[in-house]
Amino acid sequence: MFRINDNYLKLPGSYLFAETARRTKAYEQAHPDQPVIRLGIGDVTRPLVPAVISAMHSAVEEMGCEATFRGYGPDFGYDFLVNAIRAGDYAGRGIDLAYDEVFVSDGAKSDVGNIQELFAADARIAVTDPVYPVYVDSNAMAGRAGDWTGERWDRLVYLPCNEENGFVPPVPDVPVDVIYLCYPNNPTGTVLTKEQLKVFVDWAREHHALIVYDAAYKAYIKTPGVPLSIYEVEGAREVAVECCSFSKTAGFTGTRCAYTIVPHEVKGRAADGTMVELNALWKRRMATKFNGVSYPVQRAAAAVYTPEGQEQIKAVIAAYMRNAEIIREGLTSRGFRVFGGVDAPYIWLKTPEGVDSWRFFDELLSRCQVVGTPGAGFGPSGEGYFRLTAFNSLEKTREAMERLDRLKC
Repeated sequence: MFRINDNYLKLPGSYLFAETARRTKAYEQAHPDQPVIRLGIGDVTRPLVPAVISAMHSAVEEMGCEATFRGYGPDFGYDFLVNAIRAGDYAGRGIDLAYDEVFVSDGAKSDVGNIQELFAADARIAVTDPVYPVYVDSNAMAGRAGDWTGERWDRLVYLPCNEENGFVPPVPDVPVDVIYLCYPNNPTGTVLTKEQLKVFVDWAREHHALIVYDAAYKAYIKTPGVPLSIYEVEGAREVAVECCSFSKTAGFTGTRCAYTIVPHEVKGRAADGTMVELNALWKRRMATKFNGVSYPVQRAAAAVYTPEGQEQIKAVIAAYMRNAEIIREGLTSRGFRVFGGVDAPYIWLKTPEGVDSWRFFDELLSRCQVVGTPGAGFGPSGEGYFRLTAFNSLEKTREAMERLDRLKC
């Protein structure tokens, strides 16, 4: 009989969003006359903008003609998209990326989950707490997290982010090999200034650690002094890889396109002591396990960087952030303590005194028919908090806030 990877058996329960979906479905089946408003998972609701659709249509037409048909594309992305990313997202901020430091993929979730394949089996991992579950679960599946104690993994290093420390995580107080950071943060919706992020870059340089920086929500930043890329911080090219996404920026959650930056300066140590570029390892991994994002999708992603695409996408982001403002105001006016929602589409609220986050989920669903995400699902420091998203229509966002008047915990 073949052996399985026992690390999967250590995973507690189901994936967070699978559990919230299960509870929501059960409620809807039992109460079909009570429509539910979803402010839970971070899935966009507005359609792809016209510039993106036009580019995709044109590319599909090309795929139907023998002269312009394309089969397998480049493993790491077509030139037109790679160069658009370099120019549109980095050159304007004084960041010079080599062509082969950009890797186009089918999602930031895929990349942040797969990057751990390049780490040693006994690598020590640090995560902010609360945390996007993929960082934790992917390393737990590989055996690096240790054992689940009922509240946390005993080999992970947790960096707590809460109201007491202003949601600014401390650097690790023990040696670690890898630190996962996500800013603007999912789930708290908070950000780090350039000075606060430099503390982590300096620590990583001093302790020879790697930073995996998830910048999926960078397009929502509007506060001066908040970096859109970790490479705005001096020295970051030596210690950081950056994962970015078109999902929340341009509505590609169902279309799937993203990219990861792996600078040549980032190096790890092999068992024999030699230094190895992470870039070379990621190239090898991508070439072996991935055949690239489809040509029509990459053409659509490149349209994001056209003047028309930029104008249209900024309007969509503004609409979502208007929803975030409505949620913040609606919660605050009803006595909730609220965080985030200024530079990110996520609003992080404190649950009422004595109400844990899963009970709050059930109360919000049963009394208000509104779905959010319990903070406890994001880690130990998430207990007592709750996440709402701005990814719905203006009308439903307003209605969700009106429904809060039914909530009595």
